Amino acid sequence: MRAVVCTRYGPPEVLQLRDLPKPTPRSGEVCIRIFATSVSASDCIVRAFNIPLRLKVPMGAVLGFRAPRNPILGLVLSGEVESAGKDVTQFKPGDQVYAFTAFRFGAYAEYKCLPEKAVLASKPANLTHEQAASIPYGGLLALYFLKQAGIESRRRVLVYGASGAIGTSGVQLAKYFGAEVTGVCSAANLDLVRSLGADAVIDYTKEDFTHNGARYDLILNAVGKRKAVLQAEGSLTPGGRHITVDDSSPKLHAEDLAFLTELVESGRLRPVIDRSYPLEQIVDAHRYVDQGHKRGNVVIAVA
Repeated sequence: MRAVVCTRYGPPEVLQLRDLPKPTPRSGEVCIRIFATSVSASDCIVRAFNIPLRLKVPMGAVLGFRAPRNPILGLVLSGEVESAGKDVTQFKPGDQVYAFTAFRFGAYAEYKCLPEKAVLASKPANLTHEQAASIPYGGLLALYFLKQAGIESRRRVLVYGASGAIGTSGVQLAKYFGAEVTGVCSAANLDLVRSLGADAVIDYTKEDFTHNGARYDLILNAVGKRKAVLQAEGSLTPGGRHITVDDSSPKLHAEDLAFLTELVESGRLRPVIDRSYPLEQIVDAHRYVDQGHKRGNVVIAVA
């Protein structure tokens, strides 16, 4: 099979397209033929090993110190179950699925074996595989952090970084849960964020929301505090919550992905794709994501 291998930690050029043996599912696993994946900010962080100094040793122990222990990166896939190992009961060959692979990585390839109990669910029937590949990363992370902050009881929500993968999902999910949503992004993305349902938008290059006197029950920093350290506590209502997407390691579940499928199929959550590249151009895709200005998701067409 064709697969992109991360030969060492470094710039996008460390990624190389190679021919590797096709994996075989073990007991309890399915082998998925991958049609599409995505390049997330997390993929780029792992590829470059761009880790805070205090975390380099523990993360090196998990990922590998000089190169990724699993050299095929990629956190998200959309494809078709090609075969199933012994004792698999939830999926069968031919099923259209999508998944978040987490530390198993492996989505930059034509095939990936995953346990049937992984974060794996039926693909939304109304999406192409490329569109489906743009849902799990931002959708699952936004859902996790919104739930951590008690979104059901938060009436006024501000999403900082509302035009990225997590932010575009965060705006839509906060609206689904009944919140009045303000999105903060650059001028170029104001119309996009409005189209996702935001009640108000703020161009961060012209206005500092922390100084405008508005108060919010929840502020979601969808960029992460390493890139956007927000002194936002003065913009919270009494009992309000400020949460950042790198505050903790999220615990993601297949049930959450199935929930996102329902939202997509009902029209309450839609994919946002900035660009699509073929697998052969994954170096270019990483270069683009490294710039830090993508709108929604960058998708890779694998097959």
